[in-house]
Amino acid sequence: MKDILKLSYIFIKKICFYVVNYVVLYCKNIKDMKPLIIPIENEYSEAAIDLILNIQQKEFNVPITIEDQPDLLNIKDFYHAGGGCFWGAFVNDELVGTIALIKFDEKEAAIRKMFVKKEYRGKEFSIAQKLLDTLIQYAKENGIDDIYLGTISKLEAALRFYERNHFAAIEQELLPEKFPLMKPDHVFRRLPLK
Repeated sequence: MKDILKLSYIFIKKICFYVVNYVVLYCKNIKDMKPLIIPIENEYSEAAIDLILNIQQKEFNVPITIEDQPDLLNIKDFYHAGGGCFWGAFVNDELVGTIALIKFDEKEAAIRKMFVKKEYRGKEFSIAQKLLDTLIQYAKENGIDDIYLGTISKLEAALRFYERNHFAAIEQELLPEKFPLMKPDHVFRRLPLK
């Protein structure tokens, strides 16, 4: 009986050792994962559609389909050709976040497609902030004076994020005439860059 207890103790001790070391290693790897943010084009359309529609439809129950968002089927022509850009955030080669800038006037542009996979949100990764910083830097370098965005009120965390980044509320009637309005949008923000 003593031998069985001794072996059980040794076995449990070894399991605890491996579990603790695995958890420490796992946490270290998560902390060390840095997102790679790069411009993306049509070769990532399918991955972007999968990411964005899952968040819109399944997570937030927004009644929107791919038919309502044809821009995702031709990222190159819709965003890049007009002087805007579409970025993807990658962790270990997985697309985990997107943001896009659509230029709709010489000095004005709109944010579109700001989405981050649930597991990668928050300060631990700061992917949303890095995506937005990338977009703002691009806008400044390309002579854009004002950035606008449209969203919905149920995206409360996103609205708080934009407020922390100095986006001010603006009424729909005050949006520029050429602002590209999306069907579900009813909350609007503006960030002056000058």
